[in-house]
Amino acid sequence: MHRLTLHNGLRTVLDPRPSALVTEIAVHYHVGYRSEPAGRSGFAHLFEHLMFQGSENVGRSDHHRIVNASGGVANAATHPDYTEYFQAVPPRALERVLFLEADRMRGPRLTEESLRTQIEVIKEEIRLNVTNKPYGGFPWPLLPQVLYREFANAHDGYGHFADLERATVEEAEDFFAAHYAPGNAVLTLTGRFDPERVAALVDRHFGDLPARPGAARPRQAEPAPETDRHGTHHDPFAPLPAVAVGYRLPDPEAEQRAYLAHVLLARLLGHRLRRALVDGTGAAASVRTHCGFFGPFQAHFPDTFGVSVTHRQPHSVEQVLDAVDRELEELAGRGPDPGHLRQAGARANREILRAHDTLLTRVRNAGAYEVLHGRAELVDEFPGLLLTLDSLDISRAAERLAGQHRGVLTLVPGGLR
Repeated sequence: MHRLTLHNGLRTVLDPRPSALVTEIAVHYHVGYRSEPAGRSGFAHLFEHLMFQGSENVGRSDHHRIVNASGGVANAATHPDYTEYFQAVPPRALERVLFLEADRMRGPRLTEESLRTQIEVIKEEIRLNVTNKPYGGFPWPLLPQVLYREFANAHDGYGHFADLERATVEEAEDFFAAHYAPGNAVLTLTGRFDPERVAALVDRHFGDLPARPGAARPRQAEPAPETDRHGTHHDPFAPLPAVAVGYRLPDPEAEQRAYLAHVLLARLLGHRLRRALVDGTGAAASVRTHCGFFGPFQAHFPDTFGVSVTHRQPHSVEQVLDAVDRELEELAGRGPDPGHLRQAGARANREILRAHDTLLTRVRNAGAYEVLHGRAELVDEFPGLLLTLDSLDISRAAERLAGQHRGVLTLVPGGLR
């Protein structure tokens, strides 16, 4: 990979793949829903939508139209600590996309009409994905509200309707000025392109953007829970009860090896819980485990190791929690079977490599790793790092979780109370 940094602070990561048929371009801004001020939940996601509503030289909604007409696709997503905008286009459309991204980095077209329209779009998205959907918002964004106390970590990143409806154009302008500076962004390219030509194009389109200071990172540090924390969510559409358990993960930068061990622990624990609760007693209909709400290395510290179980009546939450405790204690005391560990590492390695064969996934992850950790190279290093872990690493990770106080979110289905 090659890097260049413009005088205004914009960082560019070039990852050429000469045999590719397309070019992938992503811009990652170091701002996510954890950057939202109190009382403005959902603002980062709202602003992601506003960035497609035109800029100085691009009409409203023309970004998608231009990219699609070029034979490409474009989309965006908001995460805890970054917002990403990404495109896949034929190589001939590369400069066109760089122009589009530079134009909105210079300044989006923020109007009252666009703001109100996008607020309604997001409200409908929340209805579709959360409030009117079985298990919507389970476990994210509900579980963080149980496990954490700091607003940045605990609030609903989708946003509350009242907060969204109070948003103003002036607040959107302030949000852009604070967080969408060139020095707070990473431009990443992978696929077919000439690095020297791209360097010249980046300077041509982004070089005259003025440098400006970005906002300070929000307060995210908070002490670990001193006791278990419990919450209840009533879901009128869910057919079965469920429980989600959240634990604090190690810092992915300060404790990388311990963090990696939790990636494989999630796989091993999930397999054991399915064997015990689904195939064994039949107490559960499904089990899911995860390292990070949005995946490994996709957020700053603190992030969450989670277990979600949809269980059958009359089996209780306590039975599920007992099973989680039992499996963690066994893994902590005896460690995983070496064959199971090798199998889990090989499968994880294979799945990550296969995902990164898709260039759009590769450019998105490389940009995220760069903006969060300064290491776009993790896109290549991550799979191999998992293969260096041994049984003792997994045992220590399980012991770490078994000794923690946790957040427990109970989902009550239908009309049950």
